[in-house]
Amino acid sequence: MSSTASQKIGFIGLGIMGAPMAGHLLDAGHTLFVHTHGAVPEPFTSRATVCDSAAEVTKQADVIFIMVPDTPDVEKVLFGENGVASTLTRGKTVVDCSSIDPIATKGFAQRIVDLGCGYVDAPVSGGEVGAKAASLTIMCGGDEGVFGRVRPLLEKMGKNVTLVGGAGDGQVCKVANQIIVALNIAAVGEALVFASKAGADPAKVRQALMGGFASSRILEVHGERMIKRTFAPGFRISLHQKDLNLAMQSARALGVALPQTAGAAQLMNACAALGHGQEDHSALVRALEAMAQHPVAGEG
Repeated sequence: MSSTASQKIGFIGLGIMGAPMAGHLLDAGHTLFVHTHGAVPEPFTSRATVCDSAAEVTKQADVIFIMVPDTPDVEKVLFGENGVASTLTRGKTVVDCSSIDPIATKGFAQRIVDLGCGYVDAPVSGGEVGAKAASLTIMCGGDEGVFGRVRPLLEKMGKNVTLVGGAGDGQVCKVANQIIVALNIAAVGEALVFASKAGADPAKVRQALMGGFASSRILEVHGERMIKRTFAPGFRISLHQKDLNLAMQSARALGVALPQTAGAAQLMNACAALGHGQEDHSALVRALEAMAQHPVAGEG
């Protein structure tokens, strides 16, 4: 499968992440068939074929991408009424870029493979910024041959595309990613709340830390968001709550203790309870600020 040849591609889910990802496939010259909940954004209304259902997308496309919020959403898209499986024919490939339950993913993959088709779980990291810049990290699970066929398409959307292992392993990797990201956001939030309440300028503290061993992408990007109070979502608190819930559920099933992850999950829950669930996950700092009764900085 050539990376340059035009292919018939389906894309289901044109949200904050899905729309720019699908846009890169359009820009690469592929023929797109799309379906999404709610209004279909440009450029898809003019440059793609808009379908009434996931089943209609699947009839016309050879590779079907899915980018929806949670495990039940993926199950409905795949196996619900007018779902992908209802019109899937042998030889087609399903690529799920959603971030969902690894155990459920293994079951979904087996059901699709049993229909004579390929399945790759390919959750992404990088947020809206990475989706727009085609710089996402894409963590894949599935058969090596199937992955090889869809890799050129994934490389139109991301820079770091890795086959981690078999079905479900991409989702395992994404859960691990979300643990690390959440704990880093919490650490940056605690540091900036501490510095600000101690009377230091949090912007200058962040600037100083960026030159030392504490430097990180999260300190750079989310630390700035905390100081400038720019919490418009690149990745919502509510979605990170979902991912940390997946981590805790999987940990219970595996008999693994994740004490720091549990703490970060509670901070996310506190933010949602305070009404900030639709804000960017950097707004986790709001829970720390509420406990300290001190904001990192004034609202912009």
